[in-house]
Amino acid sequence: MSSGPGGSTTTTPHPAGATPALDDLTVRDLVNQLGSGEPTPGGGSAAAFGGALGAALVAMVGRLTDGRTATDADAALVTETLTFATALRSELLNLATLDANAYAAVVAARRLPRSTDAERESRTVQLAQANRLATDVPLRTARAGMAVLEQAERLVDVGNPNAISDLGVAAHLALACVEGGALNVGINLPSLAADDPHRVGLAGEIEDLRATARGCAERITAGVARRMAEPRGAKPTPT
Repeated sequence: MSSGPGGSTTTTPHPAGATPALDDLTVRDLVNQLGSGEPTPGGGSAAAFGGALGAALVAMVGRLTDGRTATDADAALVTETLTFATALRSELLNLATLDANAYAAVVAARRLPRSTDAERESRTVQLAQANRLATDVPLRTARAGMAVLEQAERLVDVGNPNAISDLGVAAHLALACVEGGALNVGINLPSLAADDPHRVGLAGEIEDLRATARGCAERITAGVARRMAEPRGAKPTPT
């Protein structure tokens, strides 16, 4: 779903035969689909949705802070963060559907006929392409989750104190997005050819990304705890 002018709700149209975007579902229907016996949507989509929720909370804190900052520099930072967080929310909602479609393509490729040499060759090519996509999408999800964490950290010292706990929740959701995306990259990596250059360096990148994300989330959590301990209405204490 998307909100039209005046807060009205509009449904994004889809081409004939295309799988509807997961964000067109109600929350209840989405949760029911995740809990079904179908392979999609799965953990990769759930990770992306978690990241989108985190980005939405960062945007919320930005909006509740807008117009309440002490300096012009802080005001500009809030405006920029709000813009980035809103874009990341849209990107992650899209990645949730892309992840489901990517794995559906893997399932479809595995089911292709392989009775003849031509069929086997075609199946091998299509399966390789599908596996590559099923690795690329969660990688994008993990990177986007990291970007959400970076935006959240920018608001720790300037965010509205009445919404600072929401920033902490955003950090936990964004970290889950990074970890979930990394797990889905990891489970798909062995499906890539051993000499695939994409496979060779990706495991190291993912581990570096996870370590960076955990460090960022820890700093945000500590900053949120510090802000929550300050007397309400007190000037934020810079780190």
